[in-house]
Amino acid sequence: MNMEIERKFLVEGDSWRITSKGLFYRQGYLSLIKERIVRVRTVGQKGFLTIKGPARGISRLEYEYEIPLEEAEGMLEHLCERPIIEKYRHRIEYDGIIWEVDEFLGENAGLILAEVELEDEKDMPSLPEWIGREVSYDQRYFNANLVKVPYKYWGHISNAGD
Repeated sequence: MNMEIERKFLVEGDSWRITSKGLFYRQGYLSLIKERIVRVRTVGQKGFLTIKGPARGISRLEYEYEIPLEEAEGMLEHLCERPIIEKYRHRIEYDGIIWEVDEFLGENAGLILAEVELEDEKDMPSLPEWIGREVSYDQRYFNANLVKVPYKYWGHISNAGD
């Protein structure tokens, strides 16, 4: 079984930035039903189709398959919900762990999240100084939910908390 276990955190300041610009990601959603989210993604010259089950804490089933780039681009253009998520992903090693820092663009500009994949839900890695508040259990920060309510609109939501 393919289980994804990850913690998400807000990023503070700019000390996390490295010399590279990171990789550009475009992703869209064919299904936003929480029991089975289906995502299409392009990363560089590769395409991917990902199916995720419902979140249970910080864990969920995840299956990912590489697909032809042209097909992924076609699905993003013609089949996916709007807006398309665009972001730069930076991979940063800290204390032997790889952190993925996503710097969102477009309707989610201004949001910077760090994610770390873990072996067990109880694991808590040592945190770099640029890690802020943990948001692993706040579903607003799930990429699929950033399509439904992009970050730029959160100021109009009474329970945004940011």
